[in-house]
Amino acid sequence: MNKKIKTDAVDFLFDAILSLKDRDECYSFFEDLCTVNELLSLSQRFEVAAMLKDKKTYLEIAEKTGASTATISRVNRSLNYGNDGYDLVFERINK
Repeated sequence: MNKKIKTDAVDFLFDAILSLKDRDECYSFFEDLCTVNELLSLSQRFEVAAMLKDKKTYLEIAEKTGASTATISRVNRSLNYGNDGYDLVFERINK
């Protein structure tokens, strides 16, 4: 875990997210919390991660998602050298 992000404010935000009960509540909260572009960027990174896990090429990913190769590379680095957060979520949603 990155010690730079471990703050009371981030804990407060994560507790708020964990209190959400369904997709509609997520939409309401995240539309208030994020700009449209921020939310689309987050969802794009998550889609890129899923495609990388499915062994898609950078070109395939860029064409489908519109993500830059820099974004794809950054997500790939997180998948390979990060805190396994993507793996945890993919394992849970693919059950």
